[in-house]
Amino acid sequence: MATQKPQRSPAEIEDIILRKTFLVSLTDSMENDSRIVYLEMTAAEILSEGKELRLSRDLMERVLIDRLSGHFPSAEPPFPYLIGCYRRAYDEGKKITSMKDKAVRSEMESVVKQAKKLAVSYCRIHLGNPDMFPNWDANKSNNVSPLLPLVFSEVSSSVDGFGGSGRTGGIGCPPGFLEEFFRDSDFDSLDPILKQLYEDLRGNVLKVSALGNFQQPLRALLFFISFPIGAKSLVNHPWWIPKGAYLNGRVIEMTSILGPFFHVSPLPDHTIFKSEPDVGQQCFSEALTRRSADLLSSFTTIKTVMNNLYDGLTEVLLCLLKNTETRENVLEYLAEVVNKNSSRAHIQVNPISCASSGMFVNLSAIMLRLCEPFLDANLTKRDKIDPKYVFYNTRLDLRGLTALHASSEEVAEWLNKDNPGRSDGSRQYSDGENRLLQSQEATSSGNYAGGPSLLQSNKPMSSCSGKAKYPFICECFFMTARVLNLGLLKAFSDFKHLVQDISRCEDSLSTLKTMQGQAPSPQLELDIARLEKEIELYSQEKLCYEAQILRDGGLLQHALSFYRLMVAWLVGLVGGFKMPLPSTCPMEFACMPEHFMEDAMELLIFASQIPKAFDGILLDDFMNFIIM
Repeated sequence: MATQKPQRSPAEIEDIILRKTFLVSLTDSMENDSRIVYLEMTAAEILSEGKELRLSRDLMERVLIDRLSGHFPSAEPPFPYLIGCYRRAYDEGKKITSMKDKAVRSEMESVVKQAKKLAVSYCRIHLGNPDMFPNWDANKSNNVSPLLPLVFSEVSSSVDGFGGSGRTGGIGCPPGFLEEFFRDSDFDSLDPILKQLYEDLRGNVLKVSALGNFQQPLRALLFFISFPIGAKSLVNHPWWIPKGAYLNGRVIEMTSILGPFFHVSPLPDHTIFKSEPDVGQQCFSEALTRRSADLLSSFTTIKTVMNNLYDGLTEVLLCLLKNTETRENVLEYLAEVVNKNSSRAHIQVNPISCASSGMFVNLSAIMLRLCEPFLDANLTKRDKIDPKYVFYNTRLDLRGLTALHASSEEVAEWLNKDNPGRSDGSRQYSDGENRLLQSQEATSSGNYAGGPSLLQSNKPMSSCSGKAKYPFICECFFMTARVLNLGLLKAFSDFKHLVQDISRCEDSLSTLKTMQGQAPSPQLELDIARLEKEIELYSQEKLCYEAQILRDGGLLQHALSFYRLMVAWLVGLVGGFKMPLPSTCPMEFACMPEHFMEDAMELLIFASQIPKAFDGILLDDFMNFIIM
């Protein structure tokens, strides 16, 4: 008869599980596994206390601290060791499920749970205070958080970059670790860790083009802000909205946490800020000799990755906007981006001080997505759009924009009638200021760069108006109108100029080739080669614009839907689509920014040249508006 194997006591099982989890030993048994550390001093202390040399949940934290605090050069550095502890505890937990004794199984599950919790807790302590425990990691000079590769391994897909694998090398993340790490903690413990992670994400995306791996960092960003602590930490980061005397649109784009994500684009940018891989070179070099199927494939690829970017960033903003603690920060960020880039409305844009066209086209697409809920066919939400926002909001700088049908003096007079009891005394202008106001006629869109104006005052129009709260629909509407003016509509203008440049170069090239045929010379050869190179580069830029904007029917249709609302809303300010029009132009309509109407018509003209751009779009409001 076979002898029955002796049953282990719960204390023995607990000891085995914890030794396997923490890779420590209290007895010098010459373990074969080089990772196992003999805690001689700890063992001596336990013996002096009259206890058995057996690991238990009561000794768990003490043993872990001694393991982390000791100098064991052959053992793992703190962070990978703690991750390993969590993984081994997870593996032990799976083995426990096969135990037949329910009482023992329940007890061991509790031990494993406590071990995992301890590993997570000390991971936070180590990452928040890297110098607390000796760290002999050869890569510790690397400033990137060791947590980031684990996050990437959790959120990566099979292909995150154009033509390349997005999988991270090295060790993966143990199941459940990240959720426990970010969920069960307080803000003060996680905030410094998250701040470092956000800076690392920004660095990962900086100067990455549409063909680079921006999707993995974007999914990591979404993962972080899915936790309330992560969202709060992001909007409280010093680089959420950078500060400083030299702050401008480009600085926000390159240094804010979200800026580099918005910068990802196939559109050309200044050499200093150029992203890699070069989309024009990779997709559209020698375009004239490429097969049309290859070009179509490139267009499809770019459209797909850009819509992935739009969707991801829209999800980021929506997640933050739905959180009452972070909503205001998002609106402040968007307003700051718009205000600091107002000079993008100029004919000549300074690429050093203004954000890129790519950023503003991306932002245009994302703002249009945020507007979708109130762009329904019946425009049922248009009554939420308050025209007084233009003058009384304290967020967007709209008061310096040229009005539709009113001089600055007329606008000022109308506003003063509306606010007779102004406390800041701005009704009392000097004769010189009055003359200046009279000269500020509505002649061009953009910010007036002259002297003082009521429209340009940063102060609210009245003491009560500064406290006015506008619904999100109202704020989103006006922000989108400004972003489209500085982004999508500006890109249309740039595209038209680019086409004209190509046409001029081709004419010059044709002339030079004719001259070369009649009287060849080395100088003519050089000039022809130079022009051919210019045309090649211009053609690449043109195709990049075409790929992101003209080939994206969804983007154009969203823009048309928005401007349909714009037209209907503007007409509502004069009494709606009915004739005859009022004998005098209502001041609410006359004082609206001129570019609102101009942009609607520009988009209509541009879209009319693109096949299928009007598919599914109700054009009645546009036509009625033009007839009026």
